[in-house]
Amino acid sequence: MKARRYQNRIWGGIFASAALVFLCFPNGSRADTKRIDSPSERYPRTNLLEPRRVIDAPTASSLPRGVFEVDGRVYPSGGAQLALNVGVFSRFMFGIAYGAQNLVSDEPPEWNPRVEFFAKYKIFDENWYMPAVALGYERQGFGPYIDSLDRYLIKSKGFFAVATKTYSLSGLAAGFHGGVNYNPFEGEKDGDQSPSFFIGQDTRISNYVALLAEYDFAFDDDKNQKQFGRGWGYLNLGVRWLFSENLWLEADFRDMFQNRTGVGSFGRELRLIYVESF
Repeated sequence: MKARRYQNRIWGGIFASAALVFLCFPNGSRADTKRIDSPSERYPRTNLLEPRRVIDAPTASSLPRGVFEVDGRVYPSGGAQLALNVGVFSRFMFGIAYGAQNLVSDEPPEWNPRVEFFAKYKIFDENWYMPAVALGYERQGFGPYIDSLDRYLIKSKGFFAVATKTYSLSGLAAGFHGGVNYNPFEGEKDGDQSPSFFIGQDTRISNYVALLAEYDFAFDDDKNQKQFGRGWGYLNLGVRWLFSENLWLEADFRDMFQNRTGVGSFGRELRLIYVESF
């Protein structure tokens, strides 16, 4: 069984990597690869700098000092989640998040049991040879909270380390992200506290639109396969619209492999990100 889990995850990683390549090379042309020297080259119309997340996966980017971010999302079954993040120092950001199920519904809301916290410190800036690197902590998962198992439907990253590198590929500005995470908080009752990995990319195909893809290997979420997954991991795709200098709108398509059991299709989610300075 354990060998089968890892075999499925290898295939999942291959398919996810193929999706990343497809999004980075939509015209099938040969890559003219070069490094991008500043975030403004990736998102020239905005003052938002680089994205702090792909969809769920964190990147190595941080909010500048004195800048705050409101990140809201509406997910299947009428759920909603709101996060507030603040750039405390030039390399350190801190945030809180809270959500509920059935907010957009005719059923009574089911509130999450507590406010969750997020923190990230950028330890290395990107240079010609090396990626940017950040360490962080995240307690907020995604989707409804499951009281019986003291966890979210999609577990949070817990403690994580992530690296980000930016390139120009075939004239398209792209950021690649990869990291490792360990969540000791949500695995006590489901018996799965394994370290895990994640990869992702965001590709700006115009001054207004970016394509997103990420893959969570979810090694810490595959023992209870009857309820949570088939061992394929989670592939999420998205489209981000740079509406203005301060506002991003996003449509995300979650669990494209339909790794979760008992679902008939991939999930659809709407997200709004607003950034402003003090």
